[in-house]
Amino acid sequence: MSNIPSDERDRWGAKRRVWIVFVLMVVAIATGGLLGAGDAGRARAIAAMRNRAADAGTLALAILRGELEKQRALPVILARDPDVRSALRGGDTHALDLKLEAIARETRAAVIYVLGKDGVAIAASNWREPTSFVGNDYAFRDYFSGAVSGGTAEQFALGTVSKRPGLYITSRVDDGGDQLGVVVVKIEFDQVEADWRALGGQTYAVDRRGVVLISTVTDWRFQTEVALAPQTAAEIRQSLQFGAAPLALLPLRRDGEIVRGTGAAAGTHVASRSPVPTTNWQLEVLMPVGAAIRDEQVRLQTLVALVLMPGAALGAFALRRRQVNLARRNAEAKVKAELERRVAERTLALAGANDRLVEEIAERARTQERLSDAREELAKANRLATLGQVTAGVAHEINQPLAAMRTYAENARAFIGRADAAGADGALVKVVGLTERIGAITETLRGFARRGGGPHGPVDLGEAIDGALMILDAALRHAGVAPKLPAPAEPVFVLARLVELEQVLVNLMRNAIEAMAEAQHGRAPKLTIDVAIRGEQVDIAISDNGPGLDEAALAALFAPFRTTKPRGLGLGLVISQDIVTSFGGTLSATSRPGEGSTFTISLKRAA
Repeated sequence: MSNIPSDERDRWGAKRRVWIVFVLMVVAIATGGLLGAGDAGRARAIAAMRNRAADAGTLALAILRGELEKQRALPVILARDPDVRSALRGGDTHALDLKLEAIARETRAAVIYVLGKDGVAIAASNWREPTSFVGNDYAFRDYFSGAVSGGTAEQFALGTVSKRPGLYITSRVDDGGDQLGVVVVKIEFDQVEADWRALGGQTYAVDRRGVVLISTVTDWRFQTEVALAPQTAAEIRQSLQFGAAPLALLPLRRDGEIVRGTGAAAGTHVASRSPVPTTNWQLEVLMPVGAAIRDEQVRLQTLVALVLMPGAALGAFALRRRQVNLARRNAEAKVKAELERRVAERTLALAGANDRLVEEIAERARTQERLSDAREELAKANRLATLGQVTAGVAHEINQPLAAMRTYAENARAFIGRADAAGADGALVKVVGLTERIGAITETLRGFARRGGGPHGPVDLGEAIDGALMILDAALRHAGVAPKLPAPAEPVFVLARLVELEQVLVNLMRNAIEAMAEAQHGRAPKLTIDVAIRGEQVDIAISDNGPGLDEAALAALFAPFRTTKPRGLGLGLVISQDIVTSFGGTLSATSRPGEGSTFTISLKRAA
């Protein structure tokens, strides 16, 4: 160095200082860029995972609400069931066991049971099982006391017999002003938890006290988000709501928008919380974000490095240009491969979701088809039941023509013996006419028994009324009823199907005949059929002077399995209403106790 001239040493020193400043600037820019890329990557990963958690939370909430709403109507309906009320008043409890067992099997409820006013179970859907609830005392349960005081109640608890957790939905059984007991439906959420697991991450629901009720992690059940007050914990244990659960804290720690966990939820997560409507529950979805943060930081830092390195290399080492470019291409290839892998995974996940959606749509269509077939079969069963009631009357109608035919045949034989051809021909003509009458009677009976179907079209209302009166002729004469019929100036046509319209008319007129027969009020029975045309609508009113209906019976008239007849099923009016609705019309009723009832069929008028 001593042999180098001083000016050369100065230039070398200046260059050295410039390179030192350049290196320091490159280091500072690189450090700031990498730190900024790390922060941006973390923010982007958290935002993306938060959106994913929110989407998963929406789906999880829909799954949970669907299960809750599907079962909530069941105890309310059963509380109005006459069999439940009969059993609570000392009737046949074994028949109720069988009925509850069938309903639980069809609705996929965990168990359905009925408690007396003392809280002791008198019937249950699991009566066959060793862990049957029949005979157990549940008066200490909050869902029993809540239903007794408020009419309905819900409580999530651990079963004292089954040791399985679930939601108990209850409804009080009232009859007039008497409280007879409580209907309880238990829902278990194994399928809900399985569906939640398919969404990814960890999902759980907590009550207002922060106790975990439902969770994709079994060990989290009955743990708490926050430490409970000693008095609160003691009250929960004393009520046996969660059995002997220790009510320990969840292995989760919240750090701002990040949740850190251990065990089954080890690592960092993004949380999405939403309230569960119609309950005091909160739904929490945890999506793991640690790997996503690392991947996004690596990707952005790689991009920053790829931007800085070529400039530094081109400014400092031209010789290293090829190596720097090669390194950049390799890094970009890795980034591209990673992006393509993620796109492929996302495409596969979307394809799977689409397949599941298609299958669910197909299953729903099949279910709707089975429901339609069941409804048609039920309508046919009602027609056959009615057919059995009118068979005797039809047989009587046939016996009269048969007796007359025998008489005319014997006359014809006598005329032939006397060689009186004109007399024999007249008697045989009478026989032919009587056979046609028998054919009309049997054809009406056979048409009434056939299953309805096909598109509806113009139907002669007078023909439908005449067919219904022919079927009920014997019943009308036996009851001493002479129907008052309309006398329209011209035929009236409505949009319907003839056989099914006859079925509705038969059902309504038979109800009127039975109501007037049971009244025993000293008045002559009176059945009136009126037809009124109002624009494009035709109203057929069937009125009787029977005992009528009170407001409670009238309000529940079209409810399934509700009937005022000792041997009735409570399905005739329901089926009649369904038939009229399928025609695009309505079936309504008015009544005054002691004066009679009027049922009105409103149909569209046909040209």
